[in-house]
Amino acid sequence: MTRLPHLILFSALTLLALLAPEGARATPVTLTDIVGRQVTLPAPARRIVLAEGRQIVALALISPDPVSLVAGWSADLRRRDPSTYRLVRAKFPKADDIAIVGEGSDESFSVEKTLALGPDLVVLSGRLGAGRPAEMVRQFEAAGVPVIFVDFFAHPFENTVPSLKILGQALGREEAAQAYADFYAGRMKRISDRLARPGLVHPKVLMETHAGGSGECCNSPGRGSIGDFITFAGGANIAADVIAGTHGRLSLEYVLQQDPSVYVATGGPHLKGTGGLVLGPGFTAEEARASLAAILTRPGIAELQAVKTGNVHGLFHNLVNLPLNVLVAEALAKWIHPDLFPDLDPNATLAEINARFLAVPFTGTYWVDLKP
Repeated sequence: MTRLPHLILFSALTLLALLAPEGARATPVTLTDIVGRQVTLPAPARRIVLAEGRQIVALALISPDPVSLVAGWSADLRRRDPSTYRLVRAKFPKADDIAIVGEGSDESFSVEKTLALGPDLVVLSGRLGAGRPAEMVRQFEAAGVPVIFVDFFAHPFENTVPSLKILGQALGREEAAQAYADFYAGRMKRISDRLARPGLVHPKVLMETHAGGSGECCNSPGRGSIGDFITFAGGANIAADVIAGTHGRLSLEYVLQQDPSVYVATGGPHLKGTGGLVLGPGFTAEEARASLAAILTRPGIAELQAVKTGNVHGLFHNLVNLPLNVLVAEALAKWIHPDLFPDLDPNATLAEINARFLAVPFTGTYWVDLKP
């Protein structure tokens, strides 16, 4: 064969490659998800179904147009955190057009509705229960749809960065995921380095979750989930010794006996109308502080050392379930050890995240001190 036919053949193959559909040219992606399953996608995912709608925030950290990647999602963000949903919708109005496949629980998640959307990836959550996921995975795999697990809820302290990197691999956005992972790790290391000193005192901390929503004190995190952030930030979580799981209820008698020196309430817009702590997108610091002061008037709470000294704070609950939970770590460290972190500024950290990473900037009041 002469050189000319070689060139003609090479040119023809090159042209065919350029004209081929994007999926045909794409390289398969093999990754290991958060529960250790090895999964291969034929190409980076472009039609994703999210088992938890709030996972859109993770996508917004690594993609400039996260909504365009989502074919379906559960309704948890729209219905349980409408203020954050409004932030997403304000930037990406097409969020309203995304199909609903569940409510954010394993019981409500519809395999049939999901398959009807023709997804190229299903992202399940560590929040889902232990019973149904195995059957769901079998059904999706039988239909040829890859499934991965991520976790920003059950063990956010351990799984946040790995889960974000897994999503980065699945989307072909590894560099973006690594950039945020590096930022996240650097901020967390700044806290752990300062706390790594001999003789550090660990003040007793009461965290009351969804504070005031049910009236009585005190729903609280135990081991895992947000409870690990209290320990990381140098506090002694008074619930850790009596609540074996991630969440439970403390009696007022136990709380008074422990007499914590730091009180942190969590809340959000879902507590508006129930007399609970309200803060988050759409709320001012003054509104948040007023609701924080109101929940302190419940029987027994005013007797706590933390309340008497004014070491009382409010935190937007949903932050801990997002890869933005580095902000939770910073706020807690500053509240528990103000002498070690006078220069720590979660507001500045959020501003940097908004400027460098988030396609949906977070605005509003996400933490507040009783004393302005």
